[in-house]
Amino acid sequence: MTSRTPAAFTAYAGFAAFGGFWGVWGASVPAVREQAGLSDGQLGTALLFVGAGALPAMLLTGPAVDRWGHRLTAFLLMALGGAAVAVAHTGHGFVSLSVGLAVLGAASGAVDVAINAAAGSAERASSRPVIARAHGMFSASVVVASLATGALRTSGSTVAMPFLLAAAAAGAAGIIALTTARTRSPVPRPAAHPKPSERPWRPPVSTLRLLPLLIIGGLGAVAFAVENAHQTWSAVYLGDVQSAGPALAAAGPAVFAAVVALTRFAVAPLSSAYATAVLITGATAAAAGTTMEAGAPNVSIALAGLGLAAAGTAVLYPTLLGLVAGQVDETVRGAATSVVTTVAYLGFLAGPVYVGRWAAAVGLPGAMVAVAAIAAGLALLTWPALRTIRRQVQSGRRGLTTTRGSRTQPAPGTASLDAVRRCCPYKEAHGGVAGRRQSRTDSELRATIGISATTNTWSGARPFTSSSRTARSSFTTARLRIPPSP
Repeated sequence: MTSRTPAAFTAYAGFAAFGGFWGVWGASVPAVREQAGLSDGQLGTALLFVGAGALPAMLLTGPAVDRWGHRLTAFLLMALGGAAVAVAHTGHGFVSLSVGLAVLGAASGAVDVAINAAAGSAERASSRPVIARAHGMFSASVVVASLATGALRTSGSTVAMPFLLAAAAAGAAGIIALTTARTRSPVPRPAAHPKPSERPWRPPVSTLRLLPLLIIGGLGAVAFAVENAHQTWSAVYLGDVQSAGPALAAAGPAVFAAVVALTRFAVAPLSSAYATAVLITGATAAAAGTTMEAGAPNVSIALAGLGLAAAGTAVLYPTLLGLVAGQVDETVRGAATSVVTTVAYLGFLAGPVYVGRWAAAVGLPGAMVAVAAIAAGLALLTWPALRTIRRQVQSGRRGLTTTRGSRTQPAPGTASLDAVRRCCPYKEAHGGVAGRRQSRTDSELRATIGISATTNTWSGARPFTSSSRTARSSFTTARLRIPPSP
């Protein structure tokens, strides 16, 4: 099965447009500050509104994606482009820029959840590393858009021109998402006019197990804190500590993003099969690279350490999302993605602040050592955290989702064992010869009616064992006839 599913096209196009937007934004911040006439302190306060708008939008978008699917993703991508153009045109003061950034943050947070849910759905459907490749597409788009924006600004273009191009890319991605949208809603629904003889069908209700999702989101928050610390402070570190020129210092974030993109494309096939090893190796590499950068005697070694840190952090968040992708029901994929991304986004916001606090206390080299300590802590916490999640999954009682309240109508000859068991009464106690003669264990029943012995403990279903309840020998609903055991 290939990865060329509608959700994969939506994910790749969405991540490319999303990366293009953030590349334009990162390169346009100085021009936006100049246009608005703000000081550095006022700009820092205004940027807080991006997170203030993003966090609630991320929480609300997940359930909406479960309801409307790729149609909502298309709308959100177009809204992101419109919000970016509006900020470029109306950001002429502190108040107007702050309001615009709050709207822009809400749109970007909603798009983040929607495209990650699309990537997770495509990865589960295709069994290919769609998430890692989509995130690699994001990083590559950041690099290209940043360089293109710098070229446009050098040629004397307006502040709004790069944002217009980003909006056009987001609109194109939205059209792709709209044309590849499913012809039916993500959650199956019963027919409008069921036949009188049919039992009404009700889809199973899936609810999330929050603890595993919060653990994965917490690991993602630590990974994001390390990644965004380098993205935000690498240029400042190269300029202030290593005395690099403006052009060489500005190359720091570009080098970081380029290495991240290449690493994600290269390591994508390993992220699903060897998730634990990839996470521990990546966190260790990030810690080693950050330590090398902190103690570098010159710019060349600092850039080498920055590249090693970039390669390490590149694999962390996509691998964590891949763990979620294959273990949640499609009916709650958006909600699960929204929980993980929202918790992880807290680390994205906290990373630069963490570096700033340490830099004020011990200087930038010491702050980079503190970032390396976070990465080392992630390497140590990964295995016990994932082991806790696996124990819950293997127990069959605590997974990422649990299914309850389902009622199905089996088709002739294709009835599942669950449907047969729900339709028939049970004997809580099988005393006497007659009870034993009329009973069959679940394994015997499965072999008799030809149902495969598969279980899905992640969705909350319990495995059937020989000690399970036994069913009667006559199954009227499934119209099966099982002779009594001798």
